[in-house]
Amino acid sequence: MSAPADTSVYSKDNPFPAKVTENRLLSKPGSGKETRHFVVNLAGSGLHYKAGDSLGVFPVNRPEDVVEILHRLGATGEESVMLPRTTAPVPFRDALTSKLALAGPTRKIVETLASKATHADEKAKLAGLLTPESKEVLTAFLDEREFADLLEEFPSARLTAQELVDHMRRLMPRLYSIASSPKVFPSEIHLTVAIVRYRTNNRDRLGVCSSFLSDRVQVGTTPTPVFVSHSHFGPPADGGKDCIMVGPGTGIAPFRAFVQDRAAAGASGRNWVFFGDQKKATDFLYEEDWLEHQAKGQVARLDLAWSRDQLHKIYVQDRMRENAAELWAWINGGAYFYVCGDAKRMAKDVDTALHEIVAEQGGLTHEQAIDYVKQLKKDKRYQRDVY
Repeated sequence: MSAPADTSVYSKDNPFPAKVTENRLLSKPGSGKETRHFVVNLAGSGLHYKAGDSLGVFPVNRPEDVVEILHRLGATGEESVMLPRTTAPVPFRDALTSKLALAGPTRKIVETLASKATHADEKAKLAGLLTPESKEVLTAFLDEREFADLLEEFPSARLTAQELVDHMRRLMPRLYSIASSPKVFPSEIHLTVAIVRYRTNNRDRLGVCSSFLSDRVQVGTTPTPVFVSHSHFGPPADGGKDCIMVGPGTGIAPFRAFVQDRAAAGASGRNWVFFGDQKKATDFLYEEDWLEHQAKGQVARLDLAWSRDQLHKIYVQDRMRENAAELWAWINGGAYFYVCGDAKRMAKDVDTALHEIVAEQGGLTHEQAIDYVKQLKKDKRYQRDVY
């Protein structure tokens, strides 16, 4: 076991200023996604982690986004503002850079702008958004916008720095599943990150933390505030147990850690990995690692699902169903079943497939299958890390 977590003075409240020592593209040219591998150096932090844990990263906002808000308000950035649950004021520019989320405006800011707008067209538009029957329209309107958009669209509503700050949420750290084992990499943490880039309201948007890591952190120099978030998610303590791991896309991250961990410990239990993404040629994350693990017998089965390599989309849950009999044999024989990735769709679809396989292959009724899966969860043999 790794050393206790509390041997370090660093925590969420006092993050460690780590250096990122590697930033490389995992997806290949032509991919519809930008997925990167990062290495974060923990040397000198006293921080410890285990397979299944996550790394918390505190990002900073893009300087140009901060400058735009200052410009729209006619502010210098030196204005003092108070943040919730703080006792001392901070400069407005500092608050916008590292303390506040520049996205996610709510109805409250629209109400404030409506009360302050002096231009007739602006007043009318804001009033229209706030009518009871415009609830869905307002939601869609806000989903497309960040605070800077609203300040640009309603310039006659003059806000002070503090008035704007009072409508903004705190900039929260982002948690990423760790993609390495401390048995192999004791002083560094690997991350598998999908870089979020999209467009709304005719503006290019970026995921705050993913773009911070990919675009603004200079390899080897920029201090990046991090902390380890410990999890109950992890490989079985008994190395003799079999593991089934379902992790499409960046959901593969913790299972790279699991397999490294079990291989380093000489675990005798078998590993079965289900991985999927859009195209094999461009999106087979850590392909070399997986093929090497397979060649060494450290991964007994590697089932791959490529959704866009053929007309009919194939997903990880489809591969599960194709291998239903063997999957049931593993589970009924004591295997642990793990899922990591998208909670909204993938994890639900995998859960549905698992229940179907248990019912069909185990000769159980729908209700009995539900009870069987509940027991798997109770026994910690069905674990999910979903987001």
